[in-house]
Parts: sequence; structure tokens; C-alpha cells
Amino acid sequence: MFTSNPFAELSASISPAIMQAYVAIMMLLVVGGTLFDIIHKRSATYFFANWRTSKSKARQQVGGGKMLSLAVQSAVVDVLASGEFCNMKRRLAHLLGMYGFVLYVVATIAMVFWYPIPATPTPSYWPLLWWLGALMICVGGYWFWFFIRVDVAAEGQSPFRIMRADLFILSLVISATLGLIWAYLQAEGSGWSTVALGLYLIATTVLFGSIPWSKFSHMFFKPAAALEKRVSKANGTAQNLPTLTRDDPEQRKRHSMELLQKAPMRMGLGIKREAPRHY
Repeated sequence: MFTSNPFAELSASISPAIMQAYVAIMMLLVVGGTLFDIIHKRSATYFFANWRTSKSKARQQVGGGKMLSLAVQSAVVDVLASGEFCNMKRRLAHLLGMYGFVLYVVATIAMVFWYPIPATPTPSYWPLLWWLGALMICVGGYWFWFFIRVDVAAEGQSPFRIMRADLFILSLVISATLGLIWAYLQAEGSGWSTVALGLYLIATTVLFGSIPWSKFSHMFFKPAAALEKRVSKANGTAQNLPTLTRDDPEQRKRHSMELLQKAPMRMGLGIKREAPRHY
């Protein structure tokens, strides 16, 4: 089951051309939805305006070598390692979902377009990557939904409380879950596989078709925002926010002394305090 291409098996009842057309349409929805989101929210306009303002107010120039270094740091730390999450559990859940989604999508495209029928044998690693990616999405997604979400973990809200902002994570997790259920039922020869396939297609269509109203497109804005933040710190503007850096130990020392002077004398002494669970 884990080494067989579920889409090749499906080709006995659904033409590979139809499956390929569906995947192509989902790709177009991603492109179109992201462009619509950029235009509607004016994200690009805001980004470039911020970039020009930061450059005009720069206290020091950032050279080409430094810019390259900042770009690499943004890609490795902020994007590939999700360094913006200080809470390790939150970061791990995000990394599981992110890399799981990449594996899941790449393996789907490979199996649908390159090995769509049993006559073209699928290398065993593609189905394995597909299953692994979907499982990683489920582990990271359900972990986040039930145990890490700030309104659940810190505010005591019900994990079944749904808001519009939850559209992306819910549709992603449900799509991956239904995909696994469909593949399993199809491998077992169950008659319920058709029902599972229909639900899987509906959830997947919602995932890729709801980009203008979900957080899906933020994955494309994230690298640019991370780079802008690092450049603004390097040129001294720091997005007009106060900073405490390792390069200014005196500033950190003064800030620490001010906090100690303002803190209550018995802050936390003899009092059982609940460990913070928010991020």
C-alpha cells in the first residue's frame, strides 16, 4: 500500500488526463488567488513603500555582500527553519506541516504527471514520500489545532471553535486526512473509496480555491518580509522600533536595571504561578 501509486490505480476509472487537468487547475488557483490577494490587500505596494522608506532613512548603507548574507540568513533561519517562532513546539508543528506539504504536493505532481498509469511503473519512493508528507501534515496540523493554538492553550477556548482565520489550516489538514483515508480504502478495495475520493476532492478544492480568504498566500510573502526586517535592522532603521542588540551591551544593561527598579519586590516569591503556555 505504501509503495503503490494511488493515482495510477485510480486511472482504471478516471482518465489520467482528467487528473492532470485537475492538478493544473489547482496550480492556476494558487497563482490567481495569490495575485488577487496581493492586489486586494496591496501587499506588494506596502512592502515596496516600506522598503523605500527604510532605505531613505538608513543610518548606514548595506553593501552587496552584506545584503547577500542577509538574504541567506533569511532563507535558512526564517524560512527553512521557521526561526520567527520562539516556542519550540510551535516551530516543530509548523515545520512538520510545511515540509509535509512540500513532500505531499511534489509527490502528487510526480505521480499524476509522470507515472499516471500502471503501465509506467512508479518508483517506490514517490508513494512513500506522498504518505510521509500527508502524515506530517496531519501530525503538525492536529498538534497545533488541539494543543498549541493560543486561544485553546492559553485562553481556554474550545478546540472546536472555528473562525475565518482557521480556513487554511483546517482545509489543509482535512484534505491530507481524507487523502490518506481514500488511498487506504482504495488499496483495500473498499466500496467507500469513491465517497472518500469525492470528499477528498472537495476539501482539496476548498484549500486551493480559498486562497484570497485564507493564510495560504502568506508563505509567498514570508521570505520578503523576513528579508526586509533583517535589512532594516542592518541599516539602523529597525522599522522604527526600539531594539536591544548584542552589539550594544550598555543599552541592554540600562534596560535590565530599569526593569528591576519597576518590578514589585516580591514578584513571584512564595506564589505558585502557572507556567506560560502561549507563544
